[in-house]
Amino acid sequence: MYISARERKILEFLLLKKDETTVKDLSNELTVSPRTVHRDLKGVEDILKEYDLHLNKKSGIGIQIVGEDENKQRLEMFLFNLSHNEYTPEERQTIILSELLDSKDPVKLMSLANDLNVTIATVSHDLDKVEERLAVYDLKLLRKRGYGVEIIGSESAKRKTMSKLIIENIEEFEFISLIKENIQRKSTQVVNTVTDRLLGLVDKKKLLVIEKQIDQIKDDLPYEIADSAYIGLVVHLALAIERIQQGEEINFDQAYLKSLQGTIEYKAAGKIVAGLAEILQIEISIGEIGYITMHLMGAKHRNDHDDLLEDTSLQVGIVAQKMIRYVSDEIQVDLTSNLSLFQGLVAHLRPALHRIRQKMGITNPLLSKIENDYTEMFTILDQGVKEIFPDMQVPKEEIGYLVMHFASALLNRNEVTEIKTLVVCSSGIGTSKMLSTKLEQAIPGLKAVNASLFQLETLNVDQFDAIISTIPLKNFKGDYLFVSPLLSQEDIENIKHSLVGKHNVGRYKTTITKARPQSFDFKEYMINIGKIKNYSTAVHQILCGFNLLHLGSNQSIENALTDMVEKFVVTTSSKDVINDLLEREKSGGLGIPGTTLALYHTRSDSVLEPSFTIGRLNESLVVKGMDDSDIEINTILLMLSPKRINEEAIELLSAISSLIIRDDQTIELFQIGKKEKIIELIALELNQVYENKVKK
Repeated sequence: MYISARERKILEFLLLKKDETTVKDLSNELTVSPRTVHRDLKGVEDILKEYDLHLNKKSGIGIQIVGEDENKQRLEMFLFNLSHNEYTPEERQTIILSELLDSKDPVKLMSLANDLNVTIATVSHDLDKVEERLAVYDLKLLRKRGYGVEIIGSESAKRKTMSKLIIENIEEFEFISLIKENIQRKSTQVVNTVTDRLLGLVDKKKLLVIEKQIDQIKDDLPYEIADSAYIGLVVHLALAIERIQQGEEINFDQAYLKSLQGTIEYKAAGKIVAGLAEILQIEISIGEIGYITMHLMGAKHRNDHDDLLEDTSLQVGIVAQKMIRYVSDEIQVDLTSNLSLFQGLVAHLRPALHRIRQKMGITNPLLSKIENDYTEMFTILDQGVKEIFPDMQVPKEEIGYLVMHFASALLNRNEVTEIKTLVVCSSGIGTSKMLSTKLEQAIPGLKAVNASLFQLETLNVDQFDAIISTIPLKNFKGDYLFVSPLLSQEDIENIKHSLVGKHNVGRYKTTITKARPQSFDFKEYMINIGKIKNYSTAVHQILCGFNLLHLGSNQSIENALTDMVEKFVVTTSSKDVINDLLEREKSGGLGIPGTTLALYHTRSDSVLEPSFTIGRLNESLVVKGMDDSDIEINTILLMLSPKRINEEAIELLSAISSLIIRDDQTIELFQIGKKEKIIELIALELNQVYENKVKK
């Protein structure tokens, strides 16, 4: 059980007193504010419960420890034998920072020194380091003799700092375990004192309430929430509730708030807030809904292929292709046709760009390791993002995740399938994907399947030959190997050693195949056949439906779209499709920057088959671009799909979207190329996707 120095002094002071003591007396004794004493009394009450004692509070009179004398003596002996904790300088600075962030009033240096059992001079030196850390978050330290020390800055910046402190210093697994174990800690547990301090920033009992509210909105979102983002959201909500109850409200830009109100995430955030407000009996402002919306928008956990028909994906796709072209030129390896890399980057960049624009920040526990192991790639991407995002400050943590995607693409050369291995990670798509690729490259005959910590409970682990995890699996009953996310040579040797004898790893692939019992899973076979059918059907529909129409003069966008839809698209109502397209245009520009192309796309109940067609204008038209600039276009690209469509068809349409903006040659072909050349390029691309899937 962790007891802070101040809690210890309060207990010692109260045990010595036979009568009631006022909070004012305690604050004078400890040289802290009455507010600080009130906050520490919460921890004191938890400690007293462990000894079957309680705190009797009498309004206007004071407080007193009540209980059996025997129990008081037990507590006195415990306090007498309790040794002071010694912290490293970094731990001290983290504790000081958390204390200052949590305090509404200035904190005296003497109070911090007593709490940490160090001199005032040591605290003063630590504060210099704390000040350097705060500068990153747009916060300042106010230090005045006789006044104390406090943090100056916006409520938003303080919350971001608190969240980052917790997430950086507490292992993801530990935090998830806290939630899964109903946030109950026993006094017999050995706990990390800094961790316990940081968890003191939030009311642990509220974490379970918060988790339940988030669970209720999971089905409202069209995507999964990544584990690390889920933890960030829980931490944010817990901090928000604490700060609201302390009278701190967040200021949120009203114009930006209005732009969020039509999103799925805003509705989900409103549902979370309504539930929390009712359960906890507090008022939560509309600004808090906006803040939660931002967290949800930055929490998207995508599949390996992203749906490029969604509103913002193509804009992000353009950026992703610029990045791929930049890296390809620098390393002299052509990655522009790597569809998996493109889709992975789009899936990562959508929430990442949102985080960067809103200065939400992200943690990357592997950053220093990535910088050391992939120095050249890190340098290339660090320079590349400055050229691609000249008006953005992209943090190193985000660059680290981008490095993972490119490292994975470069490593992924040989496809093997013989040993089915489950890879458990909670650091995001890039980390798990890179680890899986390294495993497949390092160990012949290994096929990796990724899963998050939360997904582990729902999987049938018996279907895997081996389980490898980058995080400790405390309550997992089976055997697993614990490795670094970046997979050291020692890790590889340990994995090989574990598999030798079971699968003859390192010998011939034929022996691996023979070592596994021959079985035929009819259900899985039929699922795979169904997927192959979906791919082939969609390829046939897209290629047969493709056409290039030369549009007449004096066309408006609406007339041009009407001509294209009525002539080439299989619909139940061409009018409804046109309305859907025009409605889609209102939500954001469709002109592709740097080209004379506009991609009009939507998913509509009135569309019966996936289709892609091109319309060439005799006279240019000006449309709003994806970057909100005015763009002069002469070619309309029309991509349509039914509202309800299988993943395989979506993946093929996404492949065409990425093909359009792949490089200068493909852009030029779609701008001025002949029908025969364009359909040949599309057919080759779709065939590549189809063949890759059939092989798998």
